[in-house]
Amino acid sequence: MPELILVVDDEPRVSRLARDYLEKSGYRVLTAADGISALAMARRERPNLIILDLMLPGMDGREVCRTLRRESDLPIIMLTALAEESDQVLGLEIGADDYIVKPFSPRALVARVRAMLRRSTGQVKAPAILRVGSLEIDRERHSVRLGSTPLHLTPSEFDLLFLLLRRPGQTLTREQLQEDLYGASAPGTDRSLDSHIKNLRRKLENLPQAPLIETIYGVGYRLSAPED
Repeated sequence: MPELILVVDDEPRVSRLARDYLEKSGYRVLTAADGISALAMARRERPNLIILDLMLPGMDGREVCRTLRRESDLPIIMLTALAEESDQVLGLEIGADDYIVKPFSPRALVARVRAMLRRSTGQVKAPAILRVGSLEIDRERHSVRLGSTPLHLTPSEFDLLFLLLRRPGQTLTREQLQEDLYGASAPGTDRSLDSHIKNLRRKLENLPQAPLIETIYGVGYRLSAPED
């Protein structure tokens, strides 16, 4: 059965545009116009991915995102008309996996959705379990453990850590990581990558024997085991 996408926006024209392009691309689509309805629909229908507007009546997109993230690792793409970088970063820090700024290209939106679903459903070929030191990541179970301590990551944090763990000690360029995470046709993801790195570091930094995510300035990032 085709994947189910929930589009949440209080502008009927935007919801209709997103729905039409997603349905033409083979997805099933539900729409909601406010945060409370969106939350209820997400819990009831269990979509594969949510496109969530930041500014919504009643319960805004930030609160919907926070609530959903406490309950599941459902992929969330934040849709916002706010061009301020701080608003975009905030969306990522509260658990969104990516963001798209209005006005947006419908084809770019479909490309982001396709890339996100490909990653979250495990269609990218890779070893099922990877280990660096005491850190273990299991792609099939979508679980991460540092020794006996489970780590709770968003889908994008999980996939980013998996990419770094596949090549420990090697520097991965920003371009490599962005293409693997978002697809070659998805532009404007620099701040998304930075925010996911920041969130990963925050979750790892206070744990003993956690690997270090190093910034190689002007190039990208590298993961090193503690003994390195």
